[in-house]
Amino acid sequence: MNRIARAFWLSRPGQGELRDVDLPEPEADEVVVRALYSGVSRGTETLVFRGGVPQSQHAVMRAPFQEGDFPAPVKYGYLSVGVVEQGPEELVGRTVFCLYPHQTRYVVPAAAVTVVPDTVPAERAILAGTVETAVNALWDAGPMIGDRISVVGGGMVGCSVAALLARFPGVRAQLVDADPARAEIAKALGIDFALPADALGDRDLVVHASATEQGLARSLELLAAEGTVVELSWYGDRKVGLPLGEAFHSRRLTIRASQVGTVSPARASRSYADRLALALDLLADPALDALITGESAFEELPEVLPKLADGVIPALCHRIRYP
Repeated sequence: MNRIARAFWLSRPGQGELRDVDLPEPEADEVVVRALYSGVSRGTETLVFRGGVPQSQHAVMRAPFQEGDFPAPVKYGYLSVGVVEQGPEELVGRTVFCLYPHQTRYVVPAAAVTVVPDTVPAERAILAGTVETAVNALWDAGPMIGDRISVVGGGMVGCSVAALLARFPGVRAQLVDADPARAEIAKALGIDFALPADALGDRDLVVHASATEQGLARSLELLAAEGTVVELSWYGDRKVGLPLGEAFHSRRLTIRASQVGTVSPARASRSYADRLALALDLLADPALDALITGESAFEELPEVLPKLADGVIPALCHRIRYP
């Protein structure tokens, strides 16, 4: 086995580099994975890239196979798809998803990989972690048939939630974003689109994923009485102000947090593996290709991530291609 791999490391906030990695000899219950693709989640990963993880959340924000510590140097990432080169017979040659950072080859426990269904191309399977977040959010939100629902924030997570809601029977859903270009993505996903000023009101449920103070305030404005905002945004070290002195109390509104690190209490009988397997099954829908808005070679990551972080490369999920 070739024991040398290459991995992307954040050497200091705002700067990354590729480093050689010595792979360990796999144990009997481990697999060697050769990466095919990985995904850059523009929200979380660019926040990590700029050093925006608050000290109080350093432990909570650790990725499953992260090396190093925040703010840097750190090897971070969690959307990897590859082929098993070595391991248990039933896995060798299979395409798998793993919550692993950007690295050409890696060794992990066999239990840490999930086989990608034959109906899902490897290129799309990098979305599994984000669709899993959307699944958990909808378990938390509990939409019902006939609900009027808005998703505020057309980033990677918001669009994933919108894509699932577009297939939910009887739901009248709308994607709301300040960027008019998101209308094309909404169309591809089969969901209505509106700019914030034109968004429909009197909503039973709003899922907020814009990671902006303005987006959260607008989410509250869109609710019907007794309505709920499910908050998916991760603000890192930023402070957020809200208009809780206006109609918040008289209309008995609710703001509820949702975070993928815990399986929703509404589905407490489900495991993390169950949730991820469901996300991969849902990725059989080719409409979700709209969430992948660019691609670069692995060797370009040190130049690409700064451009993703400052918006020079606009992206939902940016796909990384391995040699």
